[in-house]
Amino acid sequence: MTVLVVGGTRGIGREIVRKYADAGEAVVLTGRDPAQAEKIAKDIGGNTRGIGLELSRPEGIADALADVDDVGQLVLAAIDRDANTAKDYDLAAALHLVTMKLVGYTEVIHALLPRMTQDAAIVLFGGLAKERPYPGSTTVSTVNGGVSGLVTTLATELAPIRVNALHPGIVGDSPFWADKKAATEAVLARTPIGRNVEMADIVDAVDFLLRNRSVNGVDLYVDGGWLLL
Repeated sequence: MTVLVVGGTRGIGREIVRKYADAGEAVVLTGRDPAQAEKIAKDIGGNTRGIGLELSRPEGIADALADVDDVGQLVLAAIDRDANTAKDYDLAAALHLVTMKLVGYTEVIHALLPRMTQDAAIVLFGGLAKERPYPGSTTVSTVNGGVSGLVTTLATELAPIRVNALHPGIVGDSPFWADKKAATEAVLARTPIGRNVEMADIVDAVDFLLRNRSVNGVDLYVDGGWLLL
């Protein structure tokens, strides 16, 4: 059985790959740059291989995944960041993000369905911007709301394959947030658990959603209770 992590060359995606590679699973990771994906797979080791995949160009996804077989666990962890407002709307940036996370995610599933096991599980990455919008999150908030919509329809349509979404808050030790002390401390002050969410917490949550056979059609928020305040 294969674990496929789309967006597995850096940050949280890379840590997810590492977890399953260390457990002896056959893992395929994807990244935009084929050479980089292959290098990361080699660095992680085990039964891991890397392939190039560009979610924002969905017409090439099926070919990129043509030799990925027997997929039992699929993690769609690739994300992009977009500061976009209605007043100063960047059409190209909006189209890129919407295509990547909604059309791209769905096309990956479409391409793989004939080669997914009947007891497979899928995890899609969203984010808390759908619940806590901010100036500049016009596209991000909309797309992450769309991820929730995908979970609802795909869990119904693909049954018995399970489909869930994970919505992280600020992840303090991730490459994006690690050097942004002011932002992480501001969130920390409003987080009931008294610490920032860490990449290990996200990896553990992904593993729960993949392995628990009765969790289906769920939006899981991993934020330390930040949304409560």
